Amino acid sequence: MSAPLGLSAYFAAYFLYAGAFMPYFTLYLAARGLDAAAIALVMAMPQLARIAAPSFWGWLADRSGQGRAIVIGSAAVLVVGYAALASLEQATAIAGVMLAMSLLTAGALPIVEAITMASLEGRAERYGPVRLWGSVGFIAGVMGTGLWLDAHAPQSLIGVLVVLTALTLGVSLLVPPARPARGAALAEASVAEVLRRPEVRALLAACCCMAAAHGALYGFFSLHAQAAGYSKTAIGTLWTLGVVAEIGVFWAWPRLARRWSLRVLLLASFLAAAARFAMIGWGTHVLALLVLAQLLHAATFGAYHAASIAAVHRLFPGRLQATGQTLYSSLSYGLGGGAGMLIAGWSWERLGAAASFSISAAFALAGAALVTWRVRV
Repeated sequence: MSAPLGLSAYFAAYFLYAGAFMPYFTLYLAARGLDAAAIALVMAMPQLARIAAPSFWGWLADRSGQGRAIVIGSAAVLVVGYAALASLEQATAIAGVMLAMSLLTAGALPIVEAITMASLEGRAERYGPVRLWGSVGFIAGVMGTGLWLDAHAPQSLIGVLVVLTALTLGVSLLVPPARPARGAALAEASVAEVLRRPEVRALLAACCCMAAAHGALYGFFSLHAQAAGYSKTAIGTLWTLGVVAEIGVFWAWPRLARRWSLRVLLLASFLAAAARFAMIGWGTHVLALLVLAQLLHAATFGAYHAASIAAVHRLFPGRLQATGQTLYSSLSYGLGGGAGMLIAGWSWERLGAAASFSISAAFALAGAALVTWRVRV
């Protein structure tokens, strides 16, 4: 099997699982009796684990050349972890297991991203057609799980997650070994040197802002829509609309990447995020606004993610590729995502939904300012 095909299969299986987890796990936690603060604590565990864990796994992958083995081991941890969660009810116990799972698996996806970019020889325009299969898997996970939960109790979600992570484990065997990086000898000593560059610091800070901006979305969008009267199937459809738009961006990415610079694409993504979160916060009862907001996922994740992965690949050369991708994951999804989730949990109970999504929009605008000021890719 070719490297792009094996990587596409992994993305499809992993995001099939993610599509079952991300929109619905908060509903599962609520059904187990957790309040908003406890839900925010549990959902912050993956982001908080990403503050340091991905960088360790990236360093280990670059040093050992065993990135593929780390990916396979991470998938096995997910299967065991979700099986263990089935018997837990206390918020602290659930949060503890989620933290352990997250520490052990946080490096897998950025390592696969690094393997993907190395397999594509750093050509940013070829990334989209490989990665779009993850979006297809996510849609299947969201829609299929939404239909399942309309007919079954929310507690049954754990069984679904065990099955889907077992599938991910099987498909992870198709991930190719990391290719030796060009210019590796030149990159051996320069992590600190790369991080001293102003454009690198600005990019990582902007990505941290974007991840923080998504805290309210990933933590509370499903509950927000449910409170507005939408069914679980409708909520799944709204999530799916965003991912369909995301697939369109990945499919068109070769043309977009050739026409505009990564900096322009990043700036457009941050501005779209500010508009999206304002619409979700203030216009949930207007279906047309909510649909438009979800379609903006094409920019706020699709274009943003592809541009960020390509920018990090350019800025972290040679044997720093896995280190760069995991450092990006640590500082953005770890520090930014964890802080954003905790801020959203605090503001949700004290300030309400509209204010929480307004804070998200402010984070996105801060990221846009950083891209405008310093980022040059």
